[in-house]
Amino acid sequence: MAGLVGRRDKNSAQSIRGSRIVVAIVIGILFGGIFALLYPNGFASSNHSSQFQGRRLAKSILQIGSTSCESSELVNMLKSDLADLSTKNDELKKKVRDLSKKLMAAEQKNGNAEKQVIVVGEPQKAGPFGTVKGIRTNPIVLADDTVNPRLLKILKKVAVQNELIVALANSNVKAMLEAQVTSIKKIGIPNYLVVALDNEIADFCKENDVPFYTRDPDEEIDSVAKTGGNHAVSGLKFRILREFLQLGYSVLLSDVDIVYLQNPFDHIYRDSDVESMSDGHDNMTAYGYNDVSDDPSMGWARYAHTMRIWVYNSGFFYLRPTLPAIELLDRVADRLSHPPPAWDQAVFNEELFFPSYPGYIALHASKRTMDRYMFMNSKTLFKQVRKDGNLKKLKPVIVHLNYHPDKLPRMKAVMEFYFNEKHDALEPFPDGSDW
Repeated sequence: MAGLVGRRDKNSAQSIRGSRIVVAIVIGILFGGIFALLYPNGFASSNHSSQFQGRRLAKSILQIGSTSCESSELVNMLKSDLADLSTKNDELKKKVRDLSKKLMAAEQKNGNAEKQVIVVGEPQKAGPFGTVKGIRTNPIVLADDTVNPRLLKILKKVAVQNELIVALANSNVKAMLEAQVTSIKKIGIPNYLVVALDNEIADFCKENDVPFYTRDPDEEIDSVAKTGGNHAVSGLKFRILREFLQLGYSVLLSDVDIVYLQNPFDHIYRDSDVESMSDGHDNMTAYGYNDVSDDPSMGWARYAHTMRIWVYNSGFFYLRPTLPAIELLDRVADRLSHPPPAWDQAVFNEELFFPSYPGYIALHASKRTMDRYMFMNSKTLFKQVRKDGNLKKLKPVIVHLNYHPDKLPRMKAVMEFYFNEKHDALEPFPDGSDW
């Protein structure tokens, strides 16, 4: 009986030792997995402190089987070490984020990164041939209501679906503004706003129930706004329109030498940062063509192909409130504010169309040319449309008297021709100008 008891005690002791070994192995596997997650590249890439803690953990695991009375203290020590490692891991992640921010800031300063990054979706695989389409419509910016609360209050009343026509005017162009307002009211366009650059225009708007906005005093540009001619005032729009876009509104910028015959918002695609009417007078010049340059001195290589397009008209264009549209306004306004003097339409098109090259980073804005018969310039009207029986039946959205200096009488004739169906109203005028 005593022998039996002795064997039983011996077996129990062996069982306890075996259980301890199993526990040690299980804990070893557990912490081995933790180490693999925290240090995928091994301890060689860790700092000295982490290596020391790792050795402590390894040593502790080996000691697990020595005595059961130490297990509680050992578990607490392991938990403490694990917490320390987790804290250090969080600190490393924070350092990485800080370094990434500093790197991005440095790249932005050097002009080698976008000013703001917008994530538009997860990376995608390219589809089958002929099915791949790039992103054409940039997302709109988040509206900043703090930019100009007074203007925002006006826009909320005037705009329709967050878009409106904006015309700048001072007393020098009052007569043309009156003609334009007449056409606006004839069509019944509600979302039309005049930026009144002087008191006379503000008074005119009040008397004729035309929504208007007067800017806050600005010594730098007030003298131009109040006394400048058509081109000088035209250059101001790039600075003034910025706040409209920042507030989250799409803007159809309109010079005052434009007659409205239909609501333009029924004919805008809204798929690009910029939609503009063209100064082109046919399909090739309006939409682009391959032009061949000839240099006989080059012999066999005398012919060189070029791509050409007539400029966009900076007196009638639609801007969505996107980062590229705002950057366009900033670029043009900045160039026009520094010597040498430049024509706003030339600068507007250079920023839109010139590509990046050494020393220059181009604007990445999507563009759309408006239908040249719907958004018609006066060269197209007087040289082509009025002489064609079929084209005369078309009713454009607008007619822009941009090609002619006798703007007001031609504006009135256009309204007679299209509104009052006076078929000979355009006949007295020459194709071009007398000078």
